[in-house]
Amino acid sequence: MKKVIVVLVSVIAAFSLVYAGSFQYIGVSKCKMCHKGEKKGLVFEKWEKSTHAKAIETLKAKGEDKNPKCLECHVTGFNAGGYKVGDATAATLEGVQCESCHGPGSEYKTISVMKDKKLAMEKGLIEPNEALCKKCHNEKSPTFKGFNFKEYSAKIDHKYLK
Repeated sequence: MKKVIVVLVSVIAAFSLVYAGSFQYIGVSKCKMCHKGEKKGLVFEKWEKSTHAKAIETLKAKGEDKNPKCLECHVTGFNAGGYKVGDATAATLEGVQCESCHGPGSEYKTISVMKDKKLAMEKGLIEPNEALCKKCHNEKSPTFKGFNFKEYSAKIDHKYLK
C-alpha cells in the first residue's frame, strides 16, 4: 500500500510540474483587452506610463539590451519560456509587463477564469508579494537604492472595482 501511495504522489507531482510548465506568456496586448479604461481603473494606462513598461528602454539607452543579467528583470519571462534575445516575438514581451508579476497568462486570461480567483490561481495567476518584487529590486541591481515594498507597491497599485 505504501508503494502505491508513493507512486501515486510521484505521478501527481510529475503531472503538476508538466502542467505548470505549460503556462505560456501572452504579452500585455492580450491583458489590456480586459484591463483598460475607466471602468477597469485604468490598469493598462497606469502600467503604460510606468517605469516598468519602459524597463527595456533603459537597457537600450545603456547598450545593455542583450545582457542576460539585465534582461532577467527588464523583460517579461526571460529564461522562463518568455522573452528570448533575437526571437521574432521578443518585442511583444519587452519591459516588465503584467505577467512578470502575475505569471504567464495563457491559462487564466479568459473572463470566465478570472471571475473565479481560486481557479485563476490554479491556472497560473500569481498575487505578487514582497519576495517576488525583491527578485529584481535587490542589491544585485547596479541602480539599487533600497526598496520599500509598501511605498513602491502603492505607486503601482492597480486594483479596481468589478
